[in-house]
Amino acid sequence: MASAHSIPSIEERFEFTSGAKRNLMIGGAVGVALILVGAYLAANGGGHEAAAHGAEHAASAIGHPTPENAGKAHEAAAAAHHEISWVARIWANIWVNAVYFTGISVVGMFFISYNYLAQAGWSAVFKRIPEALPAFLPVTGVIMLITFFFGGHDLFHWTHEGLYEVGGPEYDPIIAGKQGFLNTPFFVGRLIFYFVAWYGMWRVLRNFSLQEDEIGGTDFYERSIKWGTAFLVVFGVTSSTSAWDFVMSIDTHWFSTMFGWYTLASWHVSGLAVMTLTVVMLRERGYLRAVNSSHLRDLGKFVFAFSIFWTYVWFAQFLLIYYANQPEETIYFIERFRGYDGYFKAPFFITLILNFFLPFLILMARDAKATHSILKVACWAVIIGHYMDFYTNIMPGTLGSNAGFGPLEWGFFLLFLCAFAYSVASQLGKANLIPRHHPMLEESLHHDIA
Repeated sequence: MASAHSIPSIEERFEFTSGAKRNLMIGGAVGVALILVGAYLAANGGGHEAAAHGAEHAASAIGHPTPENAGKAHEAAAAAHHEISWVARIWANIWVNAVYFTGISVVGMFFISYNYLAQAGWSAVFKRIPEALPAFLPVTGVIMLITFFFGGHDLFHWTHEGLYEVGGPEYDPIIAGKQGFLNTPFFVGRLIFYFVAWYGMWRVLRNFSLQEDEIGGTDFYERSIKWGTAFLVVFGVTSSTSAWDFVMSIDTHWFSTMFGWYTLASWHVSGLAVMTLTVVMLRERGYLRAVNSSHLRDLGKFVFAFSIFWTYVWFAQFLLIYYANQPEETIYFIERFRGYDGYFKAPFFITLILNFFLPFLILMARDAKATHSILKVACWAVIIGHYMDFYTNIMPGTLGSNAGFGPLEWGFFLLFLCAFAYSVASQLGKANLIPRHHPMLEESLHHDIA
């Protein structure tokens, strides 16, 4: 452990070896193979049977409009507006992963920004890790834009023009009332703005950090505080509006005033888990020797605390909707508890286990937060658990009874994960792994919690 008497060298360059590149490319190839197998099975398997069963199931709900069948009635409405195919399942999986990895990427910028605002010193020694995450934003931004233009009609009910024709067979007064916000030009404009703003402000901070490494002084640090604060203001608004656009607008009738906080909590703890896991993996490969057990313990505390925070927001949103018992609100949970023959009930509760109970129990002890093996288990649980969280948020409204969880889903997750890891590793190799002239570096090197 680094101490005041023995500080390891801060001159470290990460080498993105050809072997590491090959392994990530092999992982991506395995993901593509799984996608092809999953697409073949979806195109030639039970998807159409599930659709027929879902339509029959929804039709029976219409004939018996009781409160218990509210979820089934909603399924009937969803089945009426589009015919779900295996291609829609591909678009839905791309959207789930793009939204998830967008959040993890932008949280890197969120983390360094609030550390700049607080003028925190403890994180300086591993600042390059969160600093590398937002480099993936252009990839997910382009993917989401393409997905919306080619698959948006399958994913977003509000894109159907018939919903806005007064007196027409598909006219929906509730959705028509939201047309000022939910329309294609405005949606695309907002999507582009999110990624341009997030990535552009990250580029500014990244350049300040690299110049600080070469020149030194406090000028770039002071500028970074101002830009980091500006980003927090921007992200304070766009984190919520992007959650409404990317996820909540899929269930167009439903709304929650807490959904922006809920999505931010999910993105944030996922990003923290990725940062912690990356620090641990680099230490195991001989890098970041200046990172000590106190740094690890604080990172573990972050994952532990924000797992609890996500659960708090999850329960608060659920409790308010449960207590009010308004049909237009409860439908969201009815679909996930017992809608679609209860398909989403298992993923729904697996999400709670992976995102709360597991990290809460295994990270509770003080020493556990600084133990590599335990941190890796907790972080992987959070990373997979919050992927499942976005899966259960998006799939019921896009695929309903046609959703599945097989090679297609795991293939897309693996492909995005390998592409994201490749992007992060490439960024880590572009600068000294420890910001040598950061004004708070000395404090970080001597970070010690008794």
